[in-house]
Amino acid sequence: QVQLVESGGGLVQAGGSLGLSCAVSGRTFSNYNMAWFRQAPGKEREFVAGIRWGRGTTRYADSVKGRFTISRVNAKNTVYLQMGSLKPEDTAVYYCAADSVPVRGVVLTLQTVYNHWGQGTQVTVSS
Repeated sequence: QVQLVESGGGLVQAGGSLGLSCAVSGRTFSNYNMAWFRQAPGKEREFVAGIRWGRGTTRYADSVKGRFTISRVNAKNTVYLQMGSLKPEDTAVYYCAADSVPVRGVVLTLQTVYNHWGQGTQVTVSS
C-alpha cells in the first residue's frame, strides 16, 4: 500500500518562500515518477511540477517556472517542492502524486498518470 503525506503548507506573504514535503511509503520509491498538483477555490486541479524516476528529469508548469523547484531524496522516500516569489494566485491546496508503475515516455503533466495521491496541504499567499 502506497501512502503519501504532505507537510509544510501555511500562510505566507506575497514575495515570500515556502517549502512542501511529501513522505511516501513504499519499497520502490526510487522507481516512482512524482509530481505536485494544486487546486485553487473554484478551479480545476492543475499540474505544478513533476520529476521522473532514475535521472530525475523535471517538468514545470509555465506559471511556476523559475520560481518553484521540485526535488527528491530517494533515501528518504521524500519529494519536495520549494516555492519562491510566491503570488496570491499560488494560493491553493497542493497535492503530492505518485506514479508507481511508470511507463517509458509517460507525460508527467497528466493527472491520469498518477495512481496514488496525498490528502493535500493548504498554501495561502496574502497580498
